[in-house]
Amino acid sequence: MARNFAHGNYSHTQKKARNTGRTARDQTRRTLSQNFMVDRHAVDLMVKAAAPEGLVLEPGSGEGALTLALAEAGARVVGYEIDPRLAGQLAARTRNDPRIDVIRGDFTAARAPREPFAVVGNIPYSVTSKIVDWCLRAPDLTSATLLTQREYARKRAGDYGRWSLVTVESWPWFSWRLGDTIGRESFRPVPSVDSAILLLRRRPEPLIRGRRSYQELVELGFGGVGGSVRASLRTRYQGVDAALAAAGVPRDAVVGYVHPDQWITLWERLCG
Repeated sequence: MARNFAHGNYSHTQKKARNTGRTARDQTRRTLSQNFMVDRHAVDLMVKAAAPEGLVLEPGSGEGALTLALAEAGARVVGYEIDPRLAGQLAARTRNDPRIDVIRGDFTAARAPREPFAVVGNIPYSVTSKIVDWCLRAPDLTSATLLTQREYARKRAGDYGRWSLVTVESWPWFSWRLGDTIGRESFRPVPSVDSAILLLRRRPEPLIRGRRSYQELVELGFGGVGGSVRASLRTRYQGVDAALAAAGVPRDAVVGYVHPDQWITLWERLCG
């Protein structure tokens, strides 16, 4: 039986769709951003990327395709599913499998385990940022292997040649990498865009020790004062031009084009 660790009111999943062209089930899928993997090759790519072992938390277990594959690969899986119907069905299917525990509830409201664990999931597009933020805050998280909208994964991994605030700010503690693309045809219902595997890994040792001073530096740089990193940083720090030169950052560089490793050098010169 699924354990009810739900946080919040999910009664909306039981309401009838107003549009008579949709069933209540269709409305639930739309509301909860449900797109289930139906391609075994896609599941295998996720398992290969995650290399699961030990405790694995899975946000959005859905119909259980990835849940079962993770368990078969040797993981101890705790699957979170916000949809009561799906949670009950998966719990019933796996009730005799000691490797799998199904929790009916919102993953983003769950408490992180107090032991090393990984997160692996085909996550709803609509809550991607919330799940990523949850992972970054979890002290004992070792890795997160997330199937996200491809554009999101490319942005976070710097695949466009630009870097986002969340990536730069967490870079001393986490690496970000873009994995395989998984086409929209691998899901039902078929989404409007392709997905990609985003790999988030905690570094064995942090690249720096000054978390607060580093994040203050980065947030100021991304604040957009003056239109360039140089203009922003000069509002608070001395020796900015020398630091930019040491990091190989042009004086007119726009913040998104500064590589996370260059931010490490800037911190060392300005704050270290």
